[in-house]
Amino acid sequence: MKKVLIITYYWPPAGGPGVQRWLKFVKYLRDFGIEPVVYIPENPHYPIEDATLVNEIPKDITIYSQPLFEPYGLAKVFSSKKTKRISSGIIQTKNQSFFEKTMLWVRGNFFIPDARKYWIKPSVKYLTDVLVKEAIDTVITTGPPHSVHLIGRQLKKDNDINWLADFRDPWTSIGYHKELKLSKGSARKHKELEKAVLYEADRVIATSNTTKAEFKTITNTPISVITNGYDSDYAGDANLDHRFTISHIGSLLTGRNPKNLWKVLSQIAAEDAVFRGDLQLEFMGVVSQDVMDAMYRNELGPYIKMRGYGSHAEAQRRQQRSQLLLMVEIDSEETKGIIPGKLFEYMIAKRPILAVGPKGWEAGEIIENTNAGKVFDYEAQAELKKTILEYYNTFKKGSIISKSVAIEKFSRRALTEELSKLL
Repeated sequence: MKKVLIITYYWPPAGGPGVQRWLKFVKYLRDFGIEPVVYIPENPHYPIEDATLVNEIPKDITIYSQPLFEPYGLAKVFSSKKTKRISSGIIQTKNQSFFEKTMLWVRGNFFIPDARKYWIKPSVKYLTDVLVKEAIDTVITTGPPHSVHLIGRQLKKDNDINWLADFRDPWTSIGYHKELKLSKGSARKHKELEKAVLYEADRVIATSNTTKAEFKTITNTPISVITNGYDSDYAGDANLDHRFTISHIGSLLTGRNPKNLWKVLSQIAAEDAVFRGDLQLEFMGVVSQDVMDAMYRNELGPYIKMRGYGSHAEAQRRQQRSQLLLMVEIDSEETKGIIPGKLFEYMIAKRPILAVGPKGWEAGEIIENTNAGKVFDYEAQAELKKTILEYYNTFKKGSIISKSVAIEKFSRRALTEELSKLL
């Protein structure tokens, strides 16, 4: 059986969508004649944890680990809450404290490509022996953090291996990159490292066609698209909420703020007392202060239910019980290729998706092509209001039904089969 080495920073008990992509690949790779060997940090700093995901690790999988130094650990001495927020990607764009401004400047200019850079050299030294011991000729790196790719880059230089670089998110074009207060020299360094990884890898894997097209302007390296997916055999039999619950699962970062939606919901609530009694806005995960402020300005406070972060299993249950599932992306050119991992979880929950994002959003195209819900841009109001009222009227008459089609290709096992063909 062919062996591959998978180098990843995020691994259970890490929580959130980043960990699930390669956890699920590892779960199914053996079905296609490939034995995964995993390398992870020994003492990582995970902003959120989900201990239940540990149960999904194959029991007899080979896992190597090495300690790393993370500056976030030192920063927590000064402000644990703000450090955790920044390390998880939540960047407050307004009313930043001096500490937050300093942290962002240091993060962007001193830790290139990211704060896990100190894991590169010791990992290369350690893994050189692992390659020989395990007779491995193929290495896969997955980022962010993109410092992980630099481990693969050096292993490629020093050894006769094939190297696949998997980009769960873009590098320099991702939304928060411009918020890092980069100097011209630092911005240039990021670009140089991104180009080096894209050129020197034997193959690049992206999670969207938009990211693939972006990378093709930089490199001639073969690029394949393997999206994220779902891993569930849910049959659509959960008890739905009695209220008209619109749920968002996961983090609503700064910028993911659909002010048109809040305005429309406020209008309907003001016009219809029965709707006011039924409406519930449920959030499972971190919500930025900008988003909270916008909802309160639109007098939606009475309808908000904050559940905080929960396990993956809890998230699945909430998705299945909700009347509508909300998905939001930042309204910018750079985010058109972002396909949130929650999209596929939403699909298999068999509840209609209400999505707000940029025009030309690739995730929106998937929703429309699979008939999984309705998609709106940030300017929509009349049509958005009409759609919400249609969903609400259906809810009052019985139940809202999801009529999604052709989603089987997004199952984690089907996607792992695609990956196995590349290997």
